[in-house]
Amino acid sequence: MKASELRVSLVQGATRWHDAAANRAYYGDLVRRLAGASDLIVLPETFLSGFTNETLGNAESMQGESVRWIGELSREVGAVVTGSLIIQENGTCLNRLVWARPDGSIETYDKRHLFRMAGEHQRYGSGSKRLEVELKGWRICPQVCYDLRFPVWLRNRFDSQSQRFDYDLVLFVANWPSPRRHAWSTLLRARAIENLAYAVGVNRVGVDGNQIAYSGDSAAIDFLGQPMIELGAQEQVATVALDAAALAAHRERFPAWMDADDFRISG
Repeated sequence: MKASELRVSLVQGATRWHDAAANRAYYGDLVRRLAGASDLIVLPETFLSGFTNETLGNAESMQGESVRWIGELSREVGAVVTGSLIIQENGTCLNRLVWARPDGSIETYDKRHLFRMAGEHQRYGSGSKRLEVELKGWRICPQVCYDLRFPVWLRNRFDSQSQRFDYDLVLFVANWPSPRRHAWSTLLRARAIENLAYAVGVNRVGVDGNQIAYSGDSAAIDFLGQPMIELGAQEQVATVALDAAALAAHRERFPAWMDADDFRISG
């Protein structure tokens, strides 16, 4: 990783329930304010619908209006824009993170761990492949909400041949309810510490159509588990600069990765 700064913007909004058009207008306005001031703009999980099990009425295809919109928005502001939405593909609904670049290219990650306590596993298909992308020399691993609880899936390994880690930043888009906010903040810190990486989590605020409350608590955490920025329980947009040189120095003086266990993930 080349020593450079990465500007990451956390867009913590109050997602409108089951109203993609209203959410495109709402989040579009928040994102446009960041034009020229950010490299990576992160929206919450299912930011066009809210976290819902009414999948068919809220799903779109990859050729639909919303994927096209996020691509156009990325080009307009000159930054990567990412968040998850409900995509229907081959008869299956997916909680799919879309990673849209200003050059028009798109990559995706399908949420692997489905939140069975809300029946997500009964209405959505599960992803099987982790996504790692590059931006300004940074390697980034985008994830979705409940994935945060699974450290084996998120293990950051060092490849001796390429002399690189899997990632330098792990980020989570989420609809994480208020009653479990302590777990959210604790696990964000744990994932950063154990993986010698920055961690960013972007959650929503407000109350959804199921009367579930969200307290935000979006945050950027450094490789020591210290918060660089923590948001409150209201709509907020904030940008933080991540320092590659500081990360590289920490990895050199504290090479815990050299003592990590080897394993394989199956299924």
